[in-house]
Amino acid sequence: MAKIDAFLHLMNQCGASDLHLKAATRPRVRIHGRLVDIEGAPTPGREELEQWMVGILSLEQQQTYFQSSEMDFAYHHPQLGRYRCNYFRDMMGPAAAIRRIQSSVPSLEELELPPVYETFVHLISGLVLVAGATGSGKSTTLAALIDAINHLYTRHIISLEDPVEYLHESRLSLIHQRALRTDFPTFADGIRAALRQDPNILLIGEMRDVESIRMALTAAETGLLVFATVHTNDAPAAIDRIIDVFQSEEQPQVRSMLSTSLAAVACQTLLKRADKEGLVPATEVLMITGAASNVIREGKSQDLQNLMQTSKAAGMHPLDDSLERLLMERKISGDEAFDHAVNKGRFARLRDGA
Repeated sequence: MAKIDAFLHLMNQCGASDLHLKAATRPRVRIHGRLVDIEGAPTPGREELEQWMVGILSLEQQQTYFQSSEMDFAYHHPQLGRYRCNYFRDMMGPAAAIRRIQSSVPSLEELELPPVYETFVHLISGLVLVAGATGSGKSTTLAALIDAINHLYTRHIISLEDPVEYLHESRLSLIHQRALRTDFPTFADGIRAALRQDPNILLIGEMRDVESIRMALTAAETGLLVFATVHTNDAPAAIDRIIDVFQSEEQPQVRSMLSTSLAAVACQTLLKRADKEGLVPATEVLMITGAASNVIREGKSQDLQNLMQTSKAAGMHPLDDSLERLLMERKISGDEAFDHAVNKGRFARLRDGA
């Protein structure tokens, strides 16, 4: 058994979500959002840690890692499960961040996402953005959406990922999962190729540059249902992030494209539970109604927060509403709600001990 495999076995035993390795530092795992040292674990030097890391790489992967000093890949062990791995270097030498992927795709209900997420499953076309910080569960949410579609509809789904995380078995739908660098060189190239492969649904693991965003908008405009992730902390910022990537002279056209092709933005963050061990998502959802479309076209994204507050009948809600619901259900503490709230005054009296 490779040295890293022993740590992965430990992760499974203690329910850790992540493993962090750093030269001259004791390995740590993340359990329910908190980083803790692995007691009794050896503290590896640079060379020793590098030996641990390459122990789970193929010869081709080793070549890639030594050439670039960083890489993303998926690692599958028949007994231990599947993991998303990132290898990189810092001032101390080699380092790794490894995330455990559940063996089965959880349902939207199991993820405790609000019912409005179910509506994304039934869309025929448009762009659905799932936003949030790193580690907020975006990839898991996308996997749950694809799994729900796979059990309900006969669609052709093409997934472009870096790396491929959850594995889907084609059921009613036909699913092709493609990995960056292994199956396509760039996300823009992958999207361009997908448009010639007769898809109904396109999943883009991450829109990283102008070209991939442009291609994703084009795909949504041509009638495909496109799911993609964006690294922002709220729904309006996700829209601004896409627009701001483009040069100023192109931005009016991009706003117009978004106003007609964007279907929804769902932003999420994971919070520490108060009712039991684990994490629970707090969400913010913007559905693109006629009013939202006009706001986007006119470049008044600052008005979208008010729109979410006043359009709850359309399935929208701001983050603070989600926090209040979780607090009233006693799933999170008052302090946790206050720390993540946009309007902190709304939660000040509800803080623990207040």
